[in-house]
Amino acid sequence: WGAQLFFTLARPPADAMDVFVVGKQWMWKVQHPEGVREINELHIPIGRPVRLTLGSEDVIHDFYIPAFRTKMDVVPGRLTTMWFTATETGEYHIFCAEYCGTNHSGMIGTVHVLEPTQYQAWLAGGGSLETASGSMSDQGRQLFTQLACITCHVNDGSGRGPSLVGVFGSQVKLEDGSMVTADETYLRESILTPQMKTVSGYQQLMPTFQGLVNEQSVASLI
Repeated sequence: WGAQLFFTLARPPADAMDVFVVGKQWMWKVQHPEGVREINELHIPIGRPVRLTLGSEDVIHDFYIPAFRTKMDVVPGRLTTMWFTATETGEYHIFCAEYCGTNHSGMIGTVHVLEPTQYQAWLAGGGSLETASGSMSDQGRQLFTQLACITCHVNDGSGRGPSLVGVFGSQVKLEDGSMVTADETYLRESILTPQMKTVSGYQQLMPTFQGLVNEQSVASLI
């Protein structure tokens, strides 16, 4: 019973809406796939599952929404996920539940739960902070070119690195014969510390991008 409940809570529905959150002393930076960004605020529609992918730019934080009875550690060096479905419109507190430095108590924010039509209007209006140039996919495509990733990861597999077409969510065979799922954590590790895992049939040629891209850029690349 306990294991079944754990998997139910840990696995977001397939139709969940994705939102990326980065913790940084001392604020929450939120990015929607459509390109809208927020700071210390999270706008979501009522009645739709929301999956948060969380990363940290410095120390351990903890994304906590007391009214939703849900929280998750935000850990430097890896990505974590949490999900929920808001059932009532309104505004709800966001706290950091892990002591993260001098201004830890000020690392707060607000979840705005809107009716679907209100949410779409908010999204279309560019949100409450700014709308970046294009969607997250557009931003990732630009970075993919700027960082010269495109010179090695050729779509037809003829490059010095493996093709990335359809790789997300697939099983990747590594040099040692083991298999790994190409999820957000694996892709993040492959960008920042590519020497950790080498894809079977390829040499360890990729340089590290640690310090060259921040967590928001990594999310766009993924």
